[in-house]
Amino acid sequence: MSPNAVIGVFVKIFLLLTPFFVLSVFVSLSDGMERAARRRLALRTTFAIWVVCVVVYFFGDPIFKYLGITLEAFQVGAGLLLMLSGIELVRGVSTSGMRRVEASGDIAVVPLAIPYTAGPGTVGTLLVMGASAENISVQMTEAAGITTAVLMIGVLLYFCDRIERLLGRKGLEILSKLTGLFLSALAAQVMLGGIKSILFR
Repeated sequence: MSPNAVIGVFVKIFLLLTPFFVLSVFVSLSDGMERAARRRLALRTTFAIWVVCVVVYFFGDPIFKYLGITLEAFQVGAGLLLMLSGIELVRGVSTSGMRRVEASGDIAVVPLAIPYTAGPGTVGTLLVMGASAENISVQMTEAAGITTAVLMIGVLLYFCDRIERLLGRKGLEILSKLTGLFLSALAAQVMLGGIKSILFR
């Protein structure tokens, strides 16, 4: 397991999970909660994101075979969804209209883990990665990168109050837009890979 390979997967997945957009949403939806309750919500959300990502990654290939979808076709579709997500982030997605968490409510899985963090573009890309893995060594490397990326998201959510004070809402919005730019570039790469495979198979 190469550290450089793990870092490469970590960077890709970390951007796919749109960390600063998710942080903005989390801050908005957990506004008014006590610090202890907010941090418990952050831990539950992190675990939910990890479960979703790992299940999608490792069971992607059987899903492809069952549905009769080629890897190349899914690369193009996933890249398109990812591109739309990136464009949406660059344009700016307002969280001001989102409802606040009720005292008895729990939004760790829906909507925080799905679809705000692991959205269609992220799920599609993880399915492609899982189906493209050549052997167990590649799977373990990519799984380590995925886990590290999710843990980093968890750290951001856990210390969201400090980060919010440091950056402010405007700072979070700017970082979210920058994430969208990188996401769009990654989407273009995924789509081009699929198109190239279709044309030159």
